[in-house]
Amino acid sequence: MNRYWKDFPILDQEVNGHPLVYLDSAATSQKPFQVIEAVEAYYKGYNSNVHRGVHTLGTKATDAYEGSREKVRRFIHAHSAKEIIFTRGTTTSINLVAQSYALPRLGKGDEIVLTPAEHHANLIPWQQVAKATGATLKYLPLQEDGSLDLEQVKKIITPQTKLVAIQHVSNVLGTVHPIKEIAEIVHRQGGVIVVDGAQSAPHLKVDVRDLNVDFYAFSGHKMCGPTGIGVLYGKEELLEAMEPVEFGGEMIDHVDLYEATWKELPWKFEGGTPIIAGAIGLGAAIDYLESVGMDSIEEHDRKLTRYAFEKLSKIEGVTIYGPKENRIGAVTFNLNDVHPHDVATVLDAEGIAVRAGHHCCQPLMRWLKVTATARASFYLYNDEADIDRLVKGLQKTKEYFGHVFR
Repeated sequence: MNRYWKDFPILDQEVNGHPLVYLDSAATSQKPFQVIEAVEAYYKGYNSNVHRGVHTLGTKATDAYEGSREKVRRFIHAHSAKEIIFTRGTTTSINLVAQSYALPRLGKGDEIVLTPAEHHANLIPWQQVAKATGATLKYLPLQEDGSLDLEQVKKIITPQTKLVAIQHVSNVLGTVHPIKEIAEIVHRQGGVIVVDGAQSAPHLKVDVRDLNVDFYAFSGHKMCGPTGIGVLYGKEELLEAMEPVEFGGEMIDHVDLYEATWKELPWKFEGGTPIIAGAIGLGAAIDYLESVGMDSIEEHDRKLTRYAFEKLSKIEGVTIYGPKENRIGAVTFNLNDVHPHDVATVLDAEGIAVRAGHHCCQPLMRWLKVTATARASFYLYNDEADIDRLVKGLQKTKEYFGHVFR
């Protein structure tokens, strides 16, 4: 049994009479005791609003909230805590960049470059920006295995490319894209790069300064933290030049009847009572991940992904999507003519939780020439025995739908 398994109380249960095997961490990860207890401690011991009060509970809550911001800064190696904006998640972070940075700056003749593999959260906001500004959407072509060819990237990105929005790791294919090299190409042409880090922050050691990205968005709930908390990293000079898109308490400096001024970074983008418990929980999640070691987590998750790829490849009738190498955290597949929802239902009867559907990537599904897939995704609390259970479950699924294989 994986030695970190014991830290996650939800995993110690049976589902449909079988020990739970949780293989849906790309959708949301489970939470260790340390995170649950940190959130509980806030609500039980020092629940208070932040920044506004000088009393003891308010001071303690503020220190914990801003302490988590500093933990995030160190975790992704940002230059300053001013570059760390707390949001509701990756989706909110990307929309903030779309509305506050892109909308006022783009126009006709400008280009926004994406890939067909983007999560809807990193696709629809740019569609809306293009419609509002007259900018043009362009797409980087995927290679046969879903990866990118840097030579093609160089051809597609031009001086007209004002913004490139791209996932670091695909939530469907598990592909790890060469963000540092792409960022260099983008900057050479004078554009900015926005990175969806929802699937990379849990698995990889992220250094935003080394990658030289302009914006980087990720969610707490996919990296052992609570739901409802996310982060937008932005280079300080870019954030300084942007206007807030939410207005109210917390984000103001001075208000009179007809004018108002904003607080300095990062608070000008955090209007209203912030997600205090979520931020504290995210800080605890970072503490936990760093106690394990991000290098160790990456090594484990890559190894487990390779193991799953090899095991599933040997099952007759299984089609696996995405590259064999340079992938992490997920293996997406279909079983002959059995609908992925049926596959997931049979696996659930065996106590195995996987995701089935289009994974918020309908354009990618069309590129794969399927309507949906099943996805097994892994994290530090999984091990080879979980993959072996998955293989046995798929064999049982084949038996259940045996007529398909005759």
